[in-house]
Amino acid sequence: MAQHAESGRSSKSAGATRAQVVGIVANVVRWVGLLCTLVLVIHILLTVGSANPNNGITSFFASWADPLALGFRDLFTPSDPKAFVLVNYGIAALFWLIASSVLAKIIRRFA
Repeated sequence: MAQHAESGRSSKSAGATRAQVVGIVANVVRWVGLLCTLVLVIHILLTVGSANPNNGITSFFASWADPLALGFRDLFTPSDPKAFVLVNYGIAALFWLIASSVLAKIIRRFA
């Protein structure tokens, strides 16, 4: 009988540990998405605000925003460079925000 009770406790402990790990993974996914969104939004603000492109901060965010824009980088081609960045990188930021949120919910629900 003692062995059966001990087995039940270890299974509950394993379930609790699994739930903690799943929660941590979902939170990491969510934070990565938020960080990507933040980088893109800062790049948009610096571009629309006419920040000096030769400044280290501006070039840092531009260099990180380009790969994060994925296939949205040249989705639309308005002639105004500020509108170009606002629309394309803005859509990419929304994508990261929505995709990471949905993925975190899926991880929590099905894992």
